[in-house]
Amino acid sequence: MIDQTLDMNNLEMSEKAKPLLAAVIKHIRENVDPITEEFFRLGEGRADRWSYAPGQLELLNGAKQKAREAGLWNFFLPNAETGEGLANLDYAYIAAELGKSPLAPESLNCSAPDTGNMEVLERVGTPEQKERWLKPLLAGEIRSAFAMTEPDVASSDARNISTSAVLDGDDWVINGEKFYISGAGDPRCKIMIVMVKTSPEAETFRQQSQILVPMDTPGVEILGPMHVFGHDDAPHGHMHIRFTDVRVPRENVLWGEGRGFEISQVRLGPGRIHHCMRSIGAAEKALDLMIERGLGREAFGKKIIDLGKNMETISRARIDIEAMRLMVLKAAKAMDVLGNKEARIWVSMIKALVPEKACEIIDASMQVHGATGMSQWSPLSGMYTWQRALRFADGPDEVHHQVIARAEVKAFQASNARGSGSDS
Repeated sequence: MIDQTLDMNNLEMSEKAKPLLAAVIKHIRENVDPITEEFFRLGEGRADRWSYAPGQLELLNGAKQKAREAGLWNFFLPNAETGEGLANLDYAYIAAELGKSPLAPESLNCSAPDTGNMEVLERVGTPEQKERWLKPLLAGEIRSAFAMTEPDVASSDARNISTSAVLDGDDWVINGEKFYISGAGDPRCKIMIVMVKTSPEAETFRQQSQILVPMDTPGVEILGPMHVFGHDDAPHGHMHIRFTDVRVPRENVLWGEGRGFEISQVRLGPGRIHHCMRSIGAAEKALDLMIERGLGREAFGKKIIDLGKNMETISRARIDIEAMRLMVLKAAKAMDVLGNKEARIWVSMIKALVPEKACEIIDASMQVHGATGMSQWSPLSGMYTWQRALRFADGPDEVHHQVIARAEVKAFQASNARGSGSDS
């Protein structure tokens, strides 16, 4: 137990991963940052919001090709032949750099929701499922979506999922609605992993399954995008989808009927780590922008950085970023040492902490920018809305606090029981 505790506190990146981190930073600086402004400029005013304007994908694919040629590809798959084989701790350092740029994750084929879907397919997919869907996802040729959340039930409790899948001969027949299905608006999105109820009479955690549903399956109807703070995030989108008598082959179920919750353990832990490290990268970017603005503008005879408590605000932002970083690195190490299931308390801690603190730092940066900070002239408003949305994604804050508190109470009770036993 002592050795495990010592191992948990060693948060240094491995020697083999350090050159990769340096190469990622170089790739972002030389291949991604120079195209970012032009990528979004080309997309302005396009006739079809759910498409890419001419030239956009060419720019992005050029950066992706350079990344592949440099061996910077699919870092997120830990200990997998299909990826770099990095530990969660090593990838956490890289994900923090990816969070500083809106295009960097996809340029390395490390963007959500594809990362979680690829990890599921790599871990539990059949050879046929891997050939048809994992192979093009790993090559960055298609995109994917994960359909879990539903409009009519409290989906933070996955036991409530009501979209049904019923066997009819050799087909699953799916009926129900999902919403906030991120990435389903992208014309490159070809496959969804859909959480469904297949066995309503089974024990509670054996009722759900996850099934592969191609986007072009008859009966899959995109009703429209759900907006986030007034934005539709086209063409990526967060779509509202109806499934009406959608038929897919029986073999499209992942890992077998009734294993939906087990698959979630594979998917959600790493995904939350990735989100939180990218959030730290976003907070770092917001702090840089805050300092740049504060040094570059004057008001009331002083540089803005010297007005009020702005210097203290910068100090607190740096303190919070470093505290967040240590927490996330320790959660990543817990996953490496203890495994996904045993590390869930650490993962819940960072998921409750990091997006909230990142929001505060971005909000402070917006304040230093004045009205520009919430305008289209600054990336801060978009960064803020994404971090605020993360406080719902992969489980709302309240659920994670409940998980943490419940574990804390149980540990306290167990300790007291041991103490009482030793006195008798």
